[in-house]
Amino acid sequence: MTDEQKRIPVAFYRTDLGREPVREWLKELEPNDRRIVGNDLQTLEFGWPVGMPLCRAIRSHKGLWEVRSNLSSGRIARILFCVAGGRMVLLHAFIKKTQKTPDRELSVAVNRMKGEKDD
Repeated sequence: MTDEQKRIPVAFYRTDLGREPVREWLKELEPNDRRIVGNDLQTLEFGWPVGMPLCRAIRSHKGLWEVRSNLSSGRIARILFCVAGGRMVLLHAFIKKTQKTPDRELSVAVNRMKGEKDD
């Protein structure tokens, strides 16, 4: 499949200093886990909009979504993103350790999302 067939391409949030936190997080994962997350992101790119169990809106924060990946060893990863400028902007990623998404994880994504919504 080509990039032209993507319904919504993935873009990495970039800080003012040029860092891409989600890309850096992905590079730290084991190769098999990175492949799982990559496949999930590709499913979103080509199949958007996609619902549960892969993706859902964060109801408490309008415009914020999560990608839900099941990694090896029973671990769960979440990537929080928004849609801006026709792209899925990957804002923040973490390994989920509790049932509820921690407020600090949400606030990182929300603060980054504010910078993406200016276009």
